[in-house]
Amino acid sequence: MSGGVGPTYNDISLPSEGQGHEISPKPNPSKTRFLSLRQLNCLAVMIIVAASSMVSPQDLAFVLFSIFYMYLLLKVAFPRLPTPTKDYTVFDPKNKILRLYVTAGAIIGLFLPVAYIFHEILEGDSGGIKAAAPHVFLLASQVFMEGVASSDGFSIPVRVYVPVFYNSRRIFTLVEWMRWEFCKAEMSGNRVYVGRVLASANMGFWCFNLFGFLLPVYLPKAFKMYYSGSKVKD
Repeated sequence: MSGGVGPTYNDISLPSEGQGHEISPKPNPSKTRFLSLRQLNCLAVMIIVAASSMVSPQDLAFVLFSIFYMYLLLKVAFPRLPTPTKDYTVFDPKNKILRLYVTAGAIIGLFLPVAYIFHEILEGDSGGIKAAAPHVFLLASQVFMEGVASSDGFSIPVRVYVPVFYNSRRIFTLVEWMRWEFCKAEMSGNRVYVGRVLASANMGFWCFNLFGFLLPVYLPKAFKMYYSGSKVKD
């Protein structure tokens, strides 16, 4: 989820596969990776959730716009660097703290909400499903798009754009999810508390991810690497 530690490049999403944020100014076609099983699973989640009418047209339009804008940034603002000086990563892929952070994001942001949605289906709580589904859909879309950006050799500023863009949008869906959970006055029991704790945990984690990691740490470091490579090229 790369909510900032990506799925394949430690952005913040699903646990990493042992790689860091790499800059691939001139991708080698023989080394370009196709989508991993993780991204394909997220694509399946996107399709299932979207087909169940639990996602608004606005969220679907957001995903389509993100694809268009990602390619626009690549062509107009942040092209691939044609002459890389060396292979390097933004973060050390062996950093244990970062790996724990990525794993926590996967559990809090995707696995537990998916389990919550299935439980609400069994309990017949359609309102709870509709409240949590947009966050799950957008997070699955984020992980999928991070996989597309990294496997297709996009420049690192474009890869940074994906988690920042999606994380910012998901804050609004989390606000709606929390509002629903804390307005269920007519309901009581463990289900209510589980929903409230899960929604609050996601709000806290992803707000920190955006304002405490992506914007002040990951984004400046990635842009510094990109523009350092541009100066070397010039």
